[in-house]
Amino acid sequence: MDALRVAVVGSGPAGSYAADALLKSEEPRVEVDLLDRLPTPWGLVRLGVAPDHENIKAVSRAFEKTAARPGFRFFGNVEVGSTVGHEELLRVYDAIVYTVGAQTDRRLGIPGEDLPGSWAATEFVAWYNGHPDFQHCKFDLSHERAVVVGNGNVAIDCARMLALTAEELAPTDTTDEAIAAICGAGVKEIVMLGRRGPVQAAFTPPELKELGELAGADVIVEPRDLALDAASRRALDLDRERARRNYELLEEFAARPPAGKPRRIALRFLVSPVAILGGDRVEAVEVVRNELVEEGDRIVARPTGELEVIPAGLVLRSVGYKGVPLPGVPFDERSGTIPNERGRAAGAERTYVAGWIKRGPSGVIGTNKKDATETVELLLEDARGGRLVRAHDGPSLEDLLDAKGARYVDYAGWQAIDAAERAAGEPLGRPRVKLTAWEKLLETGAHKRLPTDRRTPFAS
Repeated sequence: MDALRVAVVGSGPAGSYAADALLKSEEPRVEVDLLDRLPTPWGLVRLGVAPDHENIKAVSRAFEKTAARPGFRFFGNVEVGSTVGHEELLRVYDAIVYTVGAQTDRRLGIPGEDLPGSWAATEFVAWYNGHPDFQHCKFDLSHERAVVVGNGNVAIDCARMLALTAEELAPTDTTDEAIAAICGAGVKEIVMLGRRGPVQAAFTPPELKELGELAGADVIVEPRDLALDAASRRALDLDRERARRNYELLEEFAARPPAGKPRRIALRFLVSPVAILGGDRVEAVEVVRNELVEEGDRIVARPTGELEVIPAGLVLRSVGYKGVPLPGVPFDERSGTIPNERGRAAGAERTYVAGWIKRGPSGVIGTNKKDATETVELLLEDARGGRLVRAHDGPSLEDLLDAKGARYVDYAGWQAIDAAERAAGEPLGRPRVKLTAWEKLLETGAHKRLPTDRRTPFAS
């Protein structure tokens, strides 16, 4: 039996785990082409994980082992919808697995949200991580106060990055432009706003604990914000891992006298922004004090009418993410996902999903492994049942791309990019200095390709 040919679209954790599970199949044997719109693989591991979290980025070593398996190929700078279409891929492959994540931010829906100086947190994260689409962004860090709206790990990443010292940034792969901007920033206070209480905060204890270990920033928590209603106390008793540890850390911060460090990170709870104020740019954030009420089995925040204005020159919005539609693929606008049943896309033949585009933006990197495995098991079940049958043999993907005149980066090209970045970082004591311009990435990733299919053969 010929090997099953599968395209995995999106090379972040979900895509990499899906590729690994597929390539481990013995019956049927599977060949995997991993596609990404960027010239580089690994998605948010490369461009979303904070640069000072090198230990988390190390998961890419497992992905490199997957890439070394027989039957694997990488195609970077290939975007479904512009470079190739969904229907074209169905002619090339027996099945497609979309693992494209949640690529856009949820909106606050308040006046002033689009004022200059108000940014989606993902834009800031992409900028300091070297994403080639966001290097034109100009973040004005000259103001004394920045407000981060949100209470998850991305919000904490943004607050922490703004507070890092030059010595803390030096051994990271933060872009040179971001290092210079952060080190030269006028920011003295970063205020994080959470609409619910400390028990409901979405950040995790290790990330919260890190804030208290920063060399250049005191963490400020008002004891008032730690007072708990009855429902929150019950929730605290039920969650003795994340919520309990978070609350204990916050109590420690509240009891700790400020050490007089040059910057402050103020963690606020039970406040929601109702407007971003300013004329030509952000000047302040108006917030309302909330109270928590029980609605069935949920604890929700309800505004009290008590208003406060917080002067600020920078706002970073981190209130959630959602997927975007792919041309020719069903999409649920409400959930921001491709509708599916445990990974089988609804209303689309031979099409599957994994990761955030399957379940919404939840979980950590490792969550995607179980999620991707569930999807792959269904795909292989369909293959064994004879339900993955292409209408006719189509061209190979490289022939299709060559016919279109498309420039793409294969895995050897990515290895050339990787080697160049590591070589640039080594004399500086940094893991890498990233290439951040599209053209430079494509030039470095280009090399002479043989006219034959270079897929790694299966061992006999």
